[in-house]
Amino acid sequence: MSNRPLAAAGRLLPLLRAGLIAGVIVAAAAYPVVAVTGLGAKATAHAVESKTRLLATALPAETSYLYAPDGKTVLTMFFEEYRQYTKLADVSPHMQQAIVAAEDNRFYQHHGVDPKGVARAFVANARSSGVSQGASTLTMQYVRMALRDSATTPKEVQEATAQTPIRKVREMRMAVDLEKELSKEEILERYLNSAYFGHRAYGIYAASEIFFSKTPKELTPVEAATLAGLVKSPSQYDPASSDQKDATARRNYVLDNMARLGYLSPKAAEAARGEPIQLRLTYPPHDCAAVPEKWNSWGFLCDYLKNWWSAQPAFGKNRLERLDKLRRGGYRIVLSMDPKVQAAAEKNVGTEGNTGSPFANGIVVSEPGTGRVKAMAVNRTYSLEVNENPLSSNPEAGPNVRANYPNTVAPLMGGGDLPGYQAGSTFKMFPMLAALDAGMTLNTTFNAPHSYRSEIYDGWQPSNASGAMSGTQTMWSGFGKSVNTYFVWLEEQVGAERAVRLAEQLGLRWRTDVDRDHASPAKANKWGAFTLGVSDATPLEMANAYAAIAADGRYCEAIPVNAIYNRDGTPATFTTPGGIEREIAKPRCRQVVSADAARAATDAARCPTGDTPAKGSCGGWSTADSVRGTVGRPVAGKTGTTDSTRSAWFVGYTPELAAASFISDPDNPFNAVGDGQSQIPIAAVSNTLRDALKSTPTRDFVPPSDRIVG
Repeated sequence: MSNRPLAAAGRLLPLLRAGLIAGVIVAAAAYPVVAVTGLGAKATAHAVESKTRLLATALPAETSYLYAPDGKTVLTMFFEEYRQYTKLADVSPHMQQAIVAAEDNRFYQHHGVDPKGVARAFVANARSSGVSQGASTLTMQYVRMALRDSATTPKEVQEATAQTPIRKVREMRMAVDLEKELSKEEILERYLNSAYFGHRAYGIYAASEIFFSKTPKELTPVEAATLAGLVKSPSQYDPASSDQKDATARRNYVLDNMARLGYLSPKAAEAARGEPIQLRLTYPPHDCAAVPEKWNSWGFLCDYLKNWWSAQPAFGKNRLERLDKLRRGGYRIVLSMDPKVQAAAEKNVGTEGNTGSPFANGIVVSEPGTGRVKAMAVNRTYSLEVNENPLSSNPEAGPNVRANYPNTVAPLMGGGDLPGYQAGSTFKMFPMLAALDAGMTLNTTFNAPHSYRSEIYDGWQPSNASGAMSGTQTMWSGFGKSVNTYFVWLEEQVGAERAVRLAEQLGLRWRTDVDRDHASPAKANKWGAFTLGVSDATPLEMANAYAAIAADGRYCEAIPVNAIYNRDGTPATFTTPGGIEREIAKPRCRQVVSADAARAATDAARCPTGDTPAKGSCGGWSTADSVRGTVGRPVAGKTGTTDSTRSAWFVGYTPELAAASFISDPDNPFNAVGDGQSQIPIAAVSNTLRDALKSTPTRDFVPPSDRIVG
């Protein structure tokens, strides 16, 4: 037997010891290319074939786009890899030819592995005692990129990219198998959409936009050659660097190859070589901080969208998986906000010229019957730049902690991890609604004293804000005047736990240890102060809870989107526990209380606003009697203040919209806003409803039945 193969192998041992891929090249050269699929143990064959089939259908990560309600205006994007998948028909033929010329001259002749390329690389690498040339075809490169992009663990990423003989053999085998599954055009399309071109540009769409501010279909031969040259080493051949020498040389190499392959005439190639590289750099917006300045306040709703998304099981098992889906899934997301309503909200909380106060005045507007958030605004600038903010008003915050104004991205209106603000007497809605749903009537009467001692609540003794509130009250007058002692007594009759559970059914969540403790099954029935609004709540929660009352007791989860589309244009869906497929962006509603109970609560809630109920008497005065005149149509709602007016609220609604506004210091709840500013939320809601509903036909509330009136 000849000893020549042994001698050749001996000469290559130093290369193998260095961890180089020459051994793989030797193996590939020693056998016919068609036999590459036989390399490797049988135990791994099935796994490789399964992975190849998966790669034949897998698509790379793609940028998700957030649109304004018109479904056309892009507000921002979410991505880890900026990429938009582009069909080969929408890519300039020059670009298709340039990438072949740059990376794989024999792409259309081989079947996944190029035997001539393998042999050439083997010889060159043996002569140089290293790896001076590779043998990777476009198909092999695509396999490597697809394995990397589809990896779900660090180990899989390492296996896909490690410079090892095992990886190279697997890559060759999968490339041969993949060419049996996909056409050359399909492989080229996937390659162009997977390759990295530098400057966060993944795929040809992103590269065309970032470097030349145009679509892939518009690329000229010079531009195509420039981009194709980047794939080998995006940093070394970066044309946006101060010195374009390397980038130009690489581009010219590609142009020469294009001419040699017949894609360009020698004359055209020579002319192209003489052109300078002329860039028109564009950097895509990313995340909510990149929402255009003219729509700055929309950043808060964008931020809420992210928090909402991260809580949806349809997008993954946990928060990290869901946000990863947002950044890689290629979704088209249309915000639910109504620009007219948003403009009214921004105007009436002073998003411009009123951002320099420690007191945040925010508003959320929700749509009854859908739960869609129509507006979200606060007297703050949505910005990550907080270095120029003054120091926090909270003495316990520390010496160098910045306040949340004028710039912040904190979720001050809800939807995030902030607990909210004590909502005061706006909570009186919950025991009243619970009592009505339990069978009590609007005419339920109690002679409410100025101070009331509760034996059920262990001798707790609340008082009214004014002596004028004492006397015989019904639900209409008690709600209109905000009589504490009437509602503590009413809560006793229906049971505090019933009111607490109803608030939960209407979307409230307890975010502090104190609130969770009081709301627990063991203690909820003793939570007498619940009706006075000692719990923290957010404007988002309160607007949505009151929207359910406007919708005849039908609660709809708060939702920040009108539509969510998959990358293929189909609506994004999820499967319910009952096995029903539903669109993620569709309203999710359920009946929480009877329609008659909700209508009765609305009739009483017309009293605080100065409106006239359909069936009863408000008792002569109310806490926000200017609202009806401002809104100019039937309106219901409730005021709320806390001890020492640390915060003030108003929640109001018409049949079309529900709005909740607050004023408080988010940094320091003990920094009281004072009685002088308690009218600000009332004005914010009433003016916003007036402006938002201008030119909208007036609708009246449906009156309650005589049975529930009593």
